[in-house]
Amino acid sequence: MDAASPSEFLDLIRMQKRGKFKVYIGMIAGVGKTFRMLQEAHALLQNGVDVRIAYVETHGRKETHALLEGLPIIPRRRLFYKGKELEEMDVQAVINLQPEIVIVDELAHSNIEGSKNQKRWQDVLDLLDAGIHVISAVNIQHIESLHEEIRTITGIEVSERIPDSIIARADEVVNIDLTADELIARLKEGKIYEASKVARALTNFFKQEHILQLRELALKEVASAVERKVAAEVPQSAVMRHERFMACISSNEKIARNVIRKTARLANYYNSKWFVLYVQIPREQADKIPLDKQRHLIHNFKLATEMGAEIIKVSADNIATAITEQASEHRITTVCLGKPHISLWRIILSTNIFNRLLKKMAAEDIDIIILS
Repeated sequence: MDAASPSEFLDLIRMQKRGKFKVYIGMIAGVGKTFRMLQEAHALLQNGVDVRIAYVETHGRKETHALLEGLPIIPRRRLFYKGKELEEMDVQAVINLQPEIVIVDELAHSNIEGSKNQKRWQDVLDLLDAGIHVISAVNIQHIESLHEEIRTITGIEVSERIPDSIIARADEVVNIDLTADELIARLKEGKIYEASKVARALTNFFKQEHILQLRELALKEVASAVERKVAAEVPQSAVMRHERFMACISSNEKIARNVIRKTARLANYYNSKWFVLYVQIPREQADKIPLDKQRHLIHNFKLATEMGAEIIKVSADNIATAITEQASEHRITTVCLGKPHISLWRIILSTNIFNRLLKKMAAEDIDIIILS
């Protein structure tokens, strides 16, 4: 067995010192994520654990707000933004105090301009790196790879999102579940929103059919997390073939983004490593490709990286050949392509090597998935 390098050993030490991360996932606002976190905080406190509230948002819900009583709270930072005084979690204060566990609500929250990090999930990573255990919460609609699906279900554009890699980073993922009827009853009783907002909520996220579909997504997400945990704890000899996905994208922003998100979902489900391949053909060299397409590619590379992908960028005259070579080199089990009308697919179909591509994929037991 080869000796680990000093840098690898240092990485191992740092990993052991990192805090543990627990995430409560809900299908929608009002299911009781914050309530459950505060209940857990009380239980921990009673058992002598140094647990503190780094940030909690009760949204004026009386039952939830009452649970703050008796819990140590770390004061928030007060900032002025556009003439208003606002509050944010004081990350540095939390790190300085070094509590054993902190409660951090609203994982998908966007920080005020001028904060160290743009997003709260980045603040949480800082806390974990500082060796502090974190209990947090998020609703299913804020997960990046589900963005298009959520918009299709609800017709609503969710702007605050977290990378799938953050959920994958969690040591424990817990689903907070209610039936659609129970949730709607809570809404009508004024336990989720004030009376003036109830009617509007019932025509948006809180439609029965929306709740059922969101509930299904939440259950699937938690099931995937359980799969990851099982995979991590089951001996490798008992594990079947390791799936490795490769999303093949073009410079088309919208379609590439869709392929990336759907491949991320597949990789997340199988708890597998995944890649994004962009083949730069001659007419898309740096001095020839239009600036808007360059920007689209950069944005999509960033999105894929945040979602946990490894980027592969190669220059080639023949896309089909490049896909074959990269699939073989990176031991890919499944190649994901956009639906047939996109330019990348037309290019592949127009080449006389396409049959060889299919034969090569079949010979190496590589699946091809055409994503809608």
